[in-house]
Amino acid sequence: MANTFKSYTTGSVGTTLTNVHAVGASTSSIVLGCSVSNTTTSPIQASIKLNNNDGDNVYVVKEAPVPVGSSIEVMAGNKIVLNTSDILQVQSDTATSVDVVLNVLEIT
Repeated sequence: MANTFKSYTTGSVGTTLTNVHAVGASTSSIVLGCSVSNTTTSPIQASIKLNNNDGDNVYVVKEAPVPVGSSIEVMAGNKIVLNTSDILQVQSDTATSVDVVLNVLEIT
C-alpha cells in the first residue's frame, strides 16, 4: 500500500454543491485539513458535505459563518476517512465567494 500526501484546491465556489475531491477506485483518503476562504467583501456562510458511496450523505459543517477576508479550518485536528467513490463537496450562500484547500493522505 502506497501512502501519498495530496492537496486539492477549488476556487470561486458558489451556491451549487461543488466537488472538491472524489476518491478513486481501490483508494482511501484521510482528510487532514480543509480550509474555506471568503474571497468577497461581505460575510458568507459555507457548507461542506460528504457524499458516501453507501448513500448516507451528511454535512461535515453546514452554513458556517466565514467573515470578510478570513478563512475557517474545518477539521481542526479531527480526521475523516473517505472510501472509494466518496465525494467531498463545498457550497456557499453567495456566488463565486469561496476558495477551498483540502489536504489528504491517499492510501492506494
